[in-house]
Amino acid sequence: MAAHFGRRLRKGATNTAVAAAVAAALVASQAPGVETDDAGRQSTTGAQPSADTPAGDGATGNSPYYTDLPPLESPSPAPTVGPVADPTATGDAAAGIPATVLDAYKKAAAELREAKPGCNLPWELLAAIGKVESGQAGGGNVDADGNTITPILGPALNGNGFAHISDSDNGAYDGDSTYDRAVGPMQFIPTTWAWAGRDGNGDGVKNPNNIYDAALAAGHYLCRFGWDLSVEDDLHSAILSYNHSTDYLNTVLSWLEYYRKGTHEIPDGTGALPANRSDDPDRSKPATQKPSPKPRTDPPSPKPPTPPSGGDAGSPTPQPPTAPQTPTDTVDHLEDGGTAQLTTMAGDAFAERVSTRAEGKDGKGVAKVRVRFTIVGDTDATFAGGEKVATIVTGTAGVAVAPALQAGEKTGAFTVRATVVGRSIPGVDYTATVTARAADALARTSDTVLSCTAGGEFAEQVGVRATYQGAAADGVAVTATLIKSVLDPTENDKGPYFKDANGQPVRTLSGLTTDANGLLTLPELYADGTAGTYMLRLTTEGGATLNVPLNVTAAETPSPTPSETTDASASPSASASPSA
Repeated sequence: MAAHFGRRLRKGATNTAVAAAVAAALVASQAPGVETDDAGRQSTTGAQPSADTPAGDGATGNSPYYTDLPPLESPSPAPTVGPVADPTATGDAAAGIPATVLDAYKKAAAELREAKPGCNLPWELLAAIGKVESGQAGGGNVDADGNTITPILGPALNGNGFAHISDSDNGAYDGDSTYDRAVGPMQFIPTTWAWAGRDGNGDGVKNPNNIYDAALAAGHYLCRFGWDLSVEDDLHSAILSYNHSTDYLNTVLSWLEYYRKGTHEIPDGTGALPANRSDDPDRSKPATQKPSPKPRTDPPSPKPPTPPSGGDAGSPTPQPPTAPQTPTDTVDHLEDGGTAQLTTMAGDAFAERVSTRAEGKDGKGVAKVRVRFTIVGDTDATFAGGEKVATIVTGTAGVAVAPALQAGEKTGAFTVRATVVGRSIPGVDYTATVTARAADALARTSDTVLSCTAGGEFAEQVGVRATYQGAAADGVAVTATLIKSVLDPTENDKGPYFKDANGQPVRTLSGLTTDANGLLTLPELYADGTAGTYMLRLTTEGGATLNVPLNVTAAETPSPTPSETTDASASPSASASPSA
């Protein structure tokens, strides 16, 4: 949430008591809280959000946000052409979204439709969050590339009225080397941007101060855990994961509904700016122009009283009270929670899951600690739901179990790293390995004898089925080689052959792959002029081997026809002499 915009604040609509009452009625229902199960999916059952909810893993760190509600007037469903004479009277100023900002929302939603079609992310949700977080990037205070002209920074998360999140980026994003702050038009804290950041404008940089980058990152953030945002419970869970507050949820939902009724594009820099913030001491007052809020300062620590003259100098000096420790504060280290070997084939789910235990100095498990699991390395493996980061809260034994790992197509080793959210203590690394897709058996799909005459073409193509432990082995690489014999697997230099793209004979084919049913049909086979029995060998990753006999018979010599015989006998002999 921005501490201030540095621009003239404009009221979007008259904020009467009636308007406030009706708007409040639109969002009066209480939203459910968010809990994270051991699969890494957040559900909407359980306790309501509260002030002591850990903030270190939300998008904004539960930073303040703007609480202004939409005006009562529904926005125009069609774009407005030309300037609005009195936008504060019609509500059009609130409905209008600056051109570059609106473009960023729509492009992000379009990309999510391709990347995660099951999420059903509406661009209006990004607009609603952008309105609540930064007033649409400070009324569209961005340049043509989407970069904010004036930095949008939330207050220092120093624990004084806010969450306590110590600096994690050395001030690289927020300019604060002591505490973290929410950054940019979508108000990401640096610890979240570090893994959730995206390059939305294709410039090769992930910049939280760019509306295209921030909107795309917000879209991916909202589409975690396989959430379907067309389902109410999933929609609520996603919004609460952005900022864990029921009031925040209701405010975003009110703007979502408002934008769904219609909106229009307005020039950059002309958007209406909100005025009320969630950390205002009296949020019941009408929206008015406010000066930038002053930085909060901690109250001075109470000084111990001076013992009276002649008093007991040995009396203990009163000490100021200390803040109570959170479970996260008591974690001394992380331990492996009993994770077995992590190995699977490409395309398969890992049978084992990463398990980590948070322990105190006494070696006992610490409950209610957020453990972040991050996939590190050159891999396309993900957690269930398609994400590379998942955060799980430890149970009563101090154990957090990561969501199931899903292998991609890249083979090799990668790392799953477990760390404590909000603490700078060493993490625990787990090595996971993805092996190539394999088959342990190959069989022909036909028992027809394969034969042809020398110089001809085999009438039937070779078809095979690959299996692994009895199940169809899909996507398995197969190599086909015409060998000299079962005992000599050297590539043959005569007999049957395949043809390459130029029609030239080849006797080894690699890069063949079984289909979804484990089936593979080889290209056509041809025979040169050499008759005999030959062998085709098929091999796969995993050790499956199949030898297929090929018979090439000699071409038959055609017998002379009767007419050819008669003609030959009637011809005069070359040695005969003419009669006398």
